[in-house]
Amino acid sequence: MTETTPAASPPPRQRSAEETAPVEDFTTSAPSNGGGTWSGLRPLLLRLHFYAGILIGPFLLVAAVTGLLYTATPQIESVVYRHELKVTPHGEPKPLTAQVDAAREAIPDGQLVSVTKGAGDSDTTRVTFDVKGLPEGYAQTAFVDPYDAEVRGTLRTFGEWLPVRSWFDGLHRTLNLGDFGRNYSEIAASWLWVEVLGGLVLWLGAPRSRERLRKLFVPRRGPKGRRRTLSWHGAVGLWVSIGFLALSATGLTWSAHAGANIGKIQDSLGGATPSVSSTLGHGTHGGSTGADSGDSSADAATARVDLDEAVRIARSEGLLGKLVISPPADTRSAYVVRENTRHWPEQQDSIAIDPTTGKVTDKLVFDDFPVLAKLTRWGIDAHMGLLFGLANQIVLALIAVALIGMLFWGYRMWWLRRPTRASGTRFGRPPARGAWRRVPGRVMAPLVVAAAVLAYYLPLFGLPLVCFLLGDLAVAQARRRERERTEARAETPKEMAR
Repeated sequence: MTETTPAASPPPRQRSAEETAPVEDFTTSAPSNGGGTWSGLRPLLLRLHFYAGILIGPFLLVAAVTGLLYTATPQIESVVYRHELKVTPHGEPKPLTAQVDAAREAIPDGQLVSVTKGAGDSDTTRVTFDVKGLPEGYAQTAFVDPYDAEVRGTLRTFGEWLPVRSWFDGLHRTLNLGDFGRNYSEIAASWLWVEVLGGLVLWLGAPRSRERLRKLFVPRRGPKGRRRTLSWHGAVGLWVSIGFLALSATGLTWSAHAGANIGKIQDSLGGATPSVSSTLGHGTHGGSTGADSGDSSADAATARVDLDEAVRIARSEGLLGKLVISPPADTRSAYVVRENTRHWPEQQDSIAIDPTTGKVTDKLVFDDFPVLAKLTRWGIDAHMGLLFGLANQIVLALIAVALIGMLFWGYRMWWLRRPTRASGTRFGRPPARGAWRRVPGRVMAPLVVAAAVLAYYLPLFGLPLVCFLLGDLAVAQARRRERERTEARAETPKEMAR
């Protein structure tokens, strides 16, 4: 029998300079006992940034991908619906009443909601109807050639969005799952700013020499590895942070839970978005020419003002561009005509017109909006890629790509931190536990209060945070029990040997 000898152990692997270099930025090691508020706070911030990135990352990724797709929808719509949207000018336009009559024949069961007169000579007229059976917020719209009153087609619309954009819009907001799916985007918006601000503090607070200050802004070159990935994660995040914060803030204003709270706060600060009054006999907003209307006996059947006259009055009042005309809802209501130009400069003035006298009963000028209302309008339109047209769309697309990159680099760093010599699949090491114990009480107390207030106003920030804490406690408890069982098994042979 031939005696076999054990295979020689492989020589120790030479660690690369990348691996042996001191870690100067993010670390998973236990926090030092050095003094100072920052040395105590940084490990806690690092742990929050790590766990939020791992667990909220999928929500942010879906929001970034769907948002990136949404940025291209204006161009897609202009191609897909060119027949409905555009005509070749020929002759004089027909009266709006004739165009509406043609639209009624195309959608006989609908109730007229609004008429949108295009801003250009080649735009069709949109006549929108409320039709029973459609989902909330949707309507049926006929697209009419203004020169011969031919109906070019009918489409189901969501606000002013045509089917393609409304589908991608729903995908981005709710994954097309209704109110339940809306929670995903609210979680993403509620945590994006937390990740961005936490990451900025960690990146800017990392120790660097003056010569290496440029590495704050310029990604690191050299061999691939965790340090290079971290450099891209930090530097790109620094450049795009303003865009991330803006998207998070505007996204929250649309959310179901946080958005309602933000609306209450905005109202309490006098920043609510005003609206023109369509009720005859009400007061006027600033700049109104006034009216003595208030004639409750006004009958729509006796109205002397038709759609074309309403447009003429609106033009004489200075309303420009694309106009949306809402006919009187009943005998006590007025026409409402509003501008709908949402690229810079915004044109959002609106007026109410008495249908029996033609007098302007109310007027609302965008310049008179409260500052908060203006910021809300600009923020929403910028988030939707409308405020600056194509440039706005390109910036949004770049921000979405940057967010996808940030998530990729974050998960890659997690992967690179995994134990490579252990058998089986292992995940990267999380930052050390117990970080909160090192935070001075004078800092921890206001942090807890701030987190509680934020959790109240941003419920889908608070609920995941509570889940993180409970999950972390559960993992710690399980590990403690496992350690106790291991120690008990180690002690048993010793006792038996005695």
